[in-house]
Amino acid sequence: MAKEEFDRVERPKKTPAATKPKERWGADVIVDLLHRYQLPYASLNPGASYRGLHDSIVNYGGNIPQMMLCQHEETAVQIAHGYAKASGKPMVAILHNLVGLLHANMAVYYAYIDRAPIFIVGATGPMDETKRRPRIDWIHSAQSQGAAVRDYTKWDYQPTTVEGVPEAFARAYSVMMSEPRGPVYMCYDAWLQEKKLDEPVPLPPKTFQTVPAPIAADPEALARAADTLVAAKRPVILTEYLGRDPKAFDSLVKLAETLGAAVYDLNQRLNFPGNHPLNMSMCKDIFRDADVVLCLDVRDWERPTTTLTSTTRELVSLTPRGCRWIDIGFGDLNISAWAMDYQRLLYADQRIVADTTVAVPALTALLKQRARKDESFTGRTARRAAATGRKHAALRAEWAQEAERDWDASPITLPRLASEVWEQIRNEDWVLTAGTLEDWTRKLWDFDKPYRHAGKSLGTATQFGISLGVALAHRGQGRLVVDIQPDGDLMFDAGALWVAAKHKIPMLVVMYNNRAYFNDWEHQIRMAKHRGTPVDRAYIGMDLDDPPPDFATLARSMGWYAEGPIDQPGDIAAALKRAIAKVKAGQPALLDTVTQKR
Repeated sequence: MAKEEFDRVERPKKTPAATKPKERWGADVIVDLLHRYQLPYASLNPGASYRGLHDSIVNYGGNIPQMMLCQHEETAVQIAHGYAKASGKPMVAILHNLVGLLHANMAVYYAYIDRAPIFIVGATGPMDETKRRPRIDWIHSAQSQGAAVRDYTKWDYQPTTVEGVPEAFARAYSVMMSEPRGPVYMCYDAWLQEKKLDEPVPLPPKTFQTVPAPIAADPEALARAADTLVAAKRPVILTEYLGRDPKAFDSLVKLAETLGAAVYDLNQRLNFPGNHPLNMSMCKDIFRDADVVLCLDVRDWERPTTTLTSTTRELVSLTPRGCRWIDIGFGDLNISAWAMDYQRLLYADQRIVADTTVAVPALTALLKQRARKDESFTGRTARRAAATGRKHAALRAEWAQEAERDWDASPITLPRLASEVWEQIRNEDWVLTAGTLEDWTRKLWDFDKPYRHAGKSLGTATQFGISLGVALAHRGQGRLVVDIQPDGDLMFDAGALWVAAKHKIPMLVVMYNNRAYFNDWEHQIRMAKHRGTPVDRAYIGMDLDDPPPDFATLARSMGWYAEGPIDQPGDIAAALKRAIAKVKAGQPALLDTVTQKR
């Protein structure tokens, strides 16, 4: 395009209506499939490698899926990650060529270990060398481009002809949505997208079942598990990913009440009501006298059932010798040969490969049958449930009392901040995105519905992008979405604040701003104490101060309503009221609250 043509290019005051081109192009087939599989959004950072697909979505497809512009490919994938966690449905993330894929690597990996289904669309410079632009199409393309993420996606593929696109798309969708779920990567040649279609390309038949039925438990194995649980004196239920299906939330309540067993929720998804009398999450002592531990869709069985001396890395089991383990889940399906997210092997006495969404109701039905025939079992169940209920109530009372310590301290204590937010949202239809404020929200709030929380964050540089996706999933449903946002995490991708304003994603961000990467600071304190080096030097390379970031000013510059920094706890309530009013009016709002290190 000549310079004078560039000078005339600007955003029109009113977006013209989409106009379908008279001719058909290769990328139109991809759009047909995006429509057939009802993928609603496409988060992206622009790139020329998918310019054909971009035009097809905007014009041939009428901007469906709706394009969501992001400043970084990690953010694009994280939004899809959060959307999948909150809705159970996938959306598209589009990554430009090799460089966009490499930018997104960490976000793809986190989606994989968190079992988030994301349909990642990639692109590459033409494989036909005669169609490559000089230099740029060479340095931005790779042989077997999917190899860059092959170790942490469920499947990747690059169709060589446009006729091969529908079958590969259908397989990718099925693989992505089959449990255990995860991201897939489909790479489309730029020339394949831009080439004119000579004849129609048939799509998969409408009668095609896009995802297979869930895996049911072996009846004999499930019956043995029921026998073991009926005979148990002190069973404990441990669960991690069961709540990925909202129906499982209520199913677990029925199972726990039928068995009278305490439940420990690892919170990768919200699996169990927080205020239920059988909820003993965050109390590892519940495992000290367990005689049976029932694991439901669990990878991380070890952290809750052991004590760790961090400095020496010494692990000690909490469960008594002779405790029996029952594992119901996906076992070693989809185990990675590269990432060690499978964790230490659980030597369970009984192992059942099954989808817990069908296995838990089946197990509950077996236990109810036993209860009708065995009065001693029902008696033990009632006594266990009553005893656990008393422990639960005592624990909640202890946490409430602990929250009042240093109530008026400045910087603000974490329980005071959690309490202030709860007081303002408790009568709203609220959702907590990812961070739990070191579990103080779980200790003080009432997580009474499965959509209240999509599951905890995974690590620094993940929470804000995922929170945007969670808020997107709840947009338009009248819910108040709250993100208690760590400062270090937001600093990784502060530009993502603009995404919420641009795409009108209302959410309330309350900063957990301790002006430090304090998790790592704590590790340095441990090392200093262990080695006898100065503890007061542990902050070096860890503090976010001198100067402290001004998050409120930053947010306002991106179109948010914002206040702060707020370091006096008495100022929080009024600020929250003002911010919530803005969110309800459709504007994202941020409060920069300055907290203690712990």
